[in-house]
Amino acid sequence: MITSPWRAVRVGMKLKPRGLNPIQRPTVLEQGMNRLTQRRKNNSPDTMRVLEKSRLTIVAIVAVFHLVGASQADLMLPSIFSEHMVLQRAARVPVWGKAAPGEEVSVTLAGQTVGGQAGSDGKWRVDLDLQESPAGPFEMVVRGRNTIRIGDVVVGEVWLGSGQSNMGHEMYKLTPYTEEVATAYEPLLREYVVIPNPSIVGPVDDCRGFWRVVKPGATGNFSAVGYTFMKSIREGIGSPVAFIFNNWGGVSIERYLSREAIAGRPELAVEAAKNQESTRASVEAIRSWLKATNREDRSVSDLGRYTTGPVSAARGWIEVGAKGESTDPDRPKYGAFWYRKEVQIPREQCGSTQRLLLAPTAMFDRIYWNGRLIGETNLENFLSPTAMRWHYLIPGELIREGSNDLAVRIFAPAIPPSLSGAGSVGGKPLPGPWQMKVEYALPPLESVTPPPATEFRNLGFGSLYNGMIHPIVPYAIRGALWYQGEANTGRAAAYRSLFPLMIEDWRRQWGQGDFPFYYCQLAGYREKNRTPMESQWAELREAQLLTLSVPNTGMAVLFDIGESEDIHPAQKDVAGKRLARMALARTYGQRVPYSGPIYDSMRVERGRIRISFKHVEGGLVAREVPTTYDVMRSTNTTAPLVRNSPNSQLEGFAICGADRKWAWADAKIDGDTVLVWSTTVPAPVAVRYAWADNPTANLYNQPGLPASPFRTDDFPMITAPGARSGPAR
Repeated sequence: MITSPWRAVRVGMKLKPRGLNPIQRPTVLEQGMNRLTQRRKNNSPDTMRVLEKSRLTIVAIVAVFHLVGASQADLMLPSIFSEHMVLQRAARVPVWGKAAPGEEVSVTLAGQTVGGQAGSDGKWRVDLDLQESPAGPFEMVVRGRNTIRIGDVVVGEVWLGSGQSNMGHEMYKLTPYTEEVATAYEPLLREYVVIPNPSIVGPVDDCRGFWRVVKPGATGNFSAVGYTFMKSIREGIGSPVAFIFNNWGGVSIERYLSREAIAGRPELAVEAAKNQESTRASVEAIRSWLKATNREDRSVSDLGRYTTGPVSAARGWIEVGAKGESTDPDRPKYGAFWYRKEVQIPREQCGSTQRLLLAPTAMFDRIYWNGRLIGETNLENFLSPTAMRWHYLIPGELIREGSNDLAVRIFAPAIPPSLSGAGSVGGKPLPGPWQMKVEYALPPLESVTPPPATEFRNLGFGSLYNGMIHPIVPYAIRGALWYQGEANTGRAAAYRSLFPLMIEDWRRQWGQGDFPFYYCQLAGYREKNRTPMESQWAELREAQLLTLSVPNTGMAVLFDIGESEDIHPAQKDVAGKRLARMALARTYGQRVPYSGPIYDSMRVERGRIRISFKHVEGGLVAREVPTTYDVMRSTNTTAPLVRNSPNSQLEGFAICGADRKWAWADAKIDGDTVLVWSTTVPAPVAVRYAWADNPTANLYNQPGLPASPFRTDDFPMITAPGARSGPAR
């Protein structure tokens, strides 16, 4: 299987692109090979030998076909240049790709044609001027030795969205979006999905990805934050809007730095080198162990009987749970295992690329859809950007209306097989149990200890930049949106420099100047505190607040939508709308309040401290403090809220004297300032507000935007190197 993600369309070969590279689309030869495989089980041994010879002939022809295509150096484009794409309305819109060295290339769109020439390395780039372009839709035509035609191209506003899982949290997971997922139709709202794919071997030129359009039943996998942002921007300016969905859950910011940025920080460079070497060593240790214990995988024979066709007890299939679990004590723990299930696909999802989310465990896997291999993880590829664990693309032409066959092969030499969660297709959870069959079993491990690695691809420093950000640079964007930090709370002190470093790094890589960079401050999480405490989460929020000093940045405060037992708060619409306010005001020039109160200065006045703010926006407001707080919105779970300052107008303020012993304070609004005091602290020196993992605080401005957490002191941070966390004192 060819693994290059570049798209090449040769005129006359009928490999019309739909947002995927042609190697993910069946050629006539490959279709014939599939038909031969399907027929094998119904034929005699003699006939099967003839069919096998035919299959091998087809394999040879396909190999020659691919080699000839490669030798002719077809004109190729990265996957982001594909059907349904949105191009930024700007004076300089890069289009780039590969061709034969010295080949003349032209790009035609919206009545203009620009030309260029491939360099000695085969790379080419031209720039379109779309500043005055209408929205379209258009067809883009790219001509060189061959011709590529891309349909349904529109011109509008493009925003990159990146970070952790809260940025990528899909709409189908959130009850408030249920109706919109089922009914929303807005063809000028679009999302480009970058399939998560780290690379520790260095930057790669392309990624797996596809464009999708907001339409009924096909929007469930859209980023909830991104969708709400796009919808708000379109309502505000009337333009087509696109969101580049580019995130990975649970990762630290260091993974998003380029190798240039890492090289400029010696401590990061050393750590990155150690990480890469340890991962390579882990691969070799596993390879050696498999060979020494005679547990290397065997070649698969007669795929058809595993990937398609009937499943029944008579054929050796048994029913297991959603995670592949079984109560059969005699089931082998090691070997090669197949999991099958039937997936019903509605008409509206047919014909367009869909994303399959699935997480097989136990080292190695292969995923088949209707008999076609759509991705695998093995020892040969997991260090490279071609490994596909968790996220798979299903080409549109492989998707049938109604019943479809999903097959998963897990090779489990050292860890019993399982599927971590039910998974989903196109935003809809995979239904019901699995059918499982043992292809072959391996003997128990007994006293032999396997290598310690359970998940191979180590997300090393720079790996997500290499595999997911670099491939889309320099695609023209209006700006970037960011929701990340949860994975860095233990190193919040370092985040003060890492976050600005990343923003400056991306701007340098894009070469678009100081494009807008708007981000989410961390929402509340974990239990409510009864006494003032030090907090890693508060220190991370402070690092985010301090990043506002970087030019053309903005911050959406979200502590007020947090849930104590869910790190993924459900109110993604609030996050999207607050980000959109910043864009409408700061980027599009609309008179829209976009920030809550931001701490400006303090002054001690006869036993009290007066706090002044920026972004008062019509006046400070003390919102009513609720009687309960959210534990987990997805289950409608709440808990009683006990106020820390029950007689105060404002909740969430703490105060201390020279002894640095913090006490909850009383506070009230006085004009455009806040007065803070406590009878237990007669000589105050510092104030903190909403300084907790999951704060209870109620200071807003008139437009209803919350004040950011802050502190007026510069006491040592608990996340600084060598520091220890504990109660505030």
